[in-house]
Amino acid sequence: MTVSMEQKRKTSWDSKISVSTVSTRRFSRAGTPSSILSSDSDIRFTRKLGGQYRCGCCVLAAFLLFLLFSGLSIYLGYTFLTSDPPSDQIFLGTFRVTKGDTFTQDLADPSTEAFRIRAREYRDRLNLTFRRSWLKHSFLTAELLALDGVEGRDLVVHFDVRFDPRFQTITVTDIVDILSQEIDPSTRRYLNSLTIDPQSLEIQERLTALNAQVSHQTTASTSPPSTTASPPRRCTKVELPYCTHLTYNATSYPNLLGHSSLQDVEEDVITFRELVDAECYRLAYDFVCQVLQPACLSGEPEDISQLPCRSFCREFWTGCGNRLSDRIKRLLDCSNFPEYADRGGCRPKPGCVQTLQEKALSPRICDGIIDCPDLSDEKSCAYCKEDQMHCGVGRVCIPQNKRCDGKADCPNGSDEKDCLSLAESVRSLKSQPWSTPHAAKYSGEGFVVFNEKGTIGKLCTENLNATLSGKEMETVLQTAATSLCNLLTYTGVKSVEVRIDNEKDIQYVHMEDPSASEITFVRAPCTSKEVMYIQCSNLECGIQPLRSKGATQGLRKMADPGDWPWHVALFKEDVHVCDATLVANSWLLTTASCFQGQPKAEWSARLGTVRLSSTSPWQQERRIVGMIKSPVEGSTTVLLKLDPPVSAFSDFVRPVCLPSNQDPSPTNASHCTTLGWARNRDILQRVQLRPSAMERCANISITSVNSICTENAYSVDDCSEEEVAGSPMLCLQPDYRRWSLVGVGSWRIACSKAGIERPRLYDQIASNIAWIKSTIG
Repeated sequence: MTVSMEQKRKTSWDSKISVSTVSTRRFSRAGTPSSILSSDSDIRFTRKLGGQYRCGCCVLAAFLLFLLFSGLSIYLGYTFLTSDPPSDQIFLGTFRVTKGDTFTQDLADPSTEAFRIRAREYRDRLNLTFRRSWLKHSFLTAELLALDGVEGRDLVVHFDVRFDPRFQTITVTDIVDILSQEIDPSTRRYLNSLTIDPQSLEIQERLTALNAQVSHQTTASTSPPSTTASPPRRCTKVELPYCTHLTYNATSYPNLLGHSSLQDVEEDVITFRELVDAECYRLAYDFVCQVLQPACLSGEPEDISQLPCRSFCREFWTGCGNRLSDRIKRLLDCSNFPEYADRGGCRPKPGCVQTLQEKALSPRICDGIIDCPDLSDEKSCAYCKEDQMHCGVGRVCIPQNKRCDGKADCPNGSDEKDCLSLAESVRSLKSQPWSTPHAAKYSGEGFVVFNEKGTIGKLCTENLNATLSGKEMETVLQTAATSLCNLLTYTGVKSVEVRIDNEKDIQYVHMEDPSASEITFVRAPCTSKEVMYIQCSNLECGIQPLRSKGATQGLRKMADPGDWPWHVALFKEDVHVCDATLVANSWLLTTASCFQGQPKAEWSARLGTVRLSSTSPWQQERRIVGMIKSPVEGSTTVLLKLDPPVSAFSDFVRPVCLPSNQDPSPTNASHCTTLGWARNRDILQRVQLRPSAMERCANISITSVNSICTENAYSVDDCSEEEVAGSPMLCLQPDYRRWSLVGVGSWRIACSKAGIERPRLYDQIASNIAWIKSTIG
């Protein structure tokens, strides 16, 4: 049966339903095709447009054609009518290194490996010099052109630097000023291990015309820096009326802007008042006053000027940098500002607690872990009175007179630690902040000083001279020095001597019975002013100085400050991407996979932190200025060089041990650990390991002869942490005191989909020991 249907509506819509005819069998009995209504009927709707609709479509089409024509015109005009962008400004330079590096014949050939390594080191240092200068916005790159000289003598470095003139026009004088400051021993930052002849610095600008091979050269040479000795820095009272809100009352001159007196500051203060009134940065007033009237701390041989921290400076620049004059830009170079625990330290920006609240980190306030460099997140709590010191760990504060009173009041006993120490003077020790019992840095050399209930003085040897012979005196001094250096976690004694004390108004103690097994100190005058001066040898590696109960006893999964003082977080352009381990004051150990495809990135290292979003008072940062890859087959291990070296070792920043031999098996496989970050990648956590069959790791990664396969020692399903590339495999040494770096992770290791820990693969360090020691040495 054939069905056809047509329906017409009187509306503006016409609907047509087509019916398809399909035979249900090849031939019907009557010869007439049988048909059914198709399930995929073609239903089409058409509309008869009225005049007003046709007019609207025409207008829309005309508008679209206009946009298309305009875009095409702009493109053709930009492509064919605009002039070429200006060429880069290129400056050719040279200087001579007189100490710290020498010329060898293989450096003359740019194709040698020696040239490539040395050229990269100088290139990276020059890049950092200009990237951290006031020319950073227009700076493009620096390249090493050649190295020459006489065999075994001074090394002459030839280089070029390039700038984009669209940002600002650079002159030869600008380049000379920046490099002269870097060459000057008192201000250099990135060439600090080298001595460079200032008269050898020569800069030439190469100007290239658009369509001609014409060059014009302008040469400028530096004069040697002034050698006039300036008087020692001394603190004076803060007297600038504009900065009456400062929390300190002592400053010093000259300041960073070159003001040598209060009158100089007052003549220039109007410029900075206008900057603050512009409200370009909410903390501009605090920053400006800390620069004009920097805090001053007592010290020897001169007082110390305390500038704002570098991070504070960078935030100020972000808001107000485009409003600064060229003169101020040069002087307010943030790379000249100190970081965390350098000499003199730095003053952090105020409002740390408010910042934590803005970041939704309010639970960290008063939680017992210090997250602010000024301790404001823990010092303003109900458990801590205003005049008390925080123990550093835990929700405990104590009066200052309980420091070294013979009774442990802090959870980790830190109030009774380092009651006998070394310092260059009592004055310098008193000038250090006493907000916590932890010193900002260790001192391996100095006078023997005591701290008893907050009173500080020196150890007098006057009674020893009166009662002992010369040989007995020498034995007692050596024994006491050895005991003290070991107590301070140094490996031994370099020298011990008796000196005459020049400090005034100092209290003293005597050794009551120097031959006793336990030496007792008693207060007594010291008319002869003869005091003990000690120089200790190297710092012990792999020690956790805040863990008095042993390396593993009471060690939690979540890291406390000081648990892993050698652990380092690596940042690429201020983003945490990898980890590393501190093995020497200038060197980190990590994996090459962190740097694949990142040859031009700027890297930094953050030490002494267990929370990435916090800024503790003992945290330090350093720049990465070089990388050396292991020559061992199958190893991806690399050494990273820090600039400047870590000079401020403390309870929170110190190196790990290396394996003592080339045995690939861990020294104490029953106590091995790796370190990962919580899933939000913010809190450092411990994962206990045990050796595993290599087949398990081969199923998830590529193994080599240099690999170590491990698995989680306690299989759990929470899997709340993940490792990033460069994470360490740490094992206890047989003495159960020191940790060794046994392996380094090459890739990020996270949980499986089922939430179960994956096996972990590490590159072993034992096979790299010879290379590591020769490179560090």
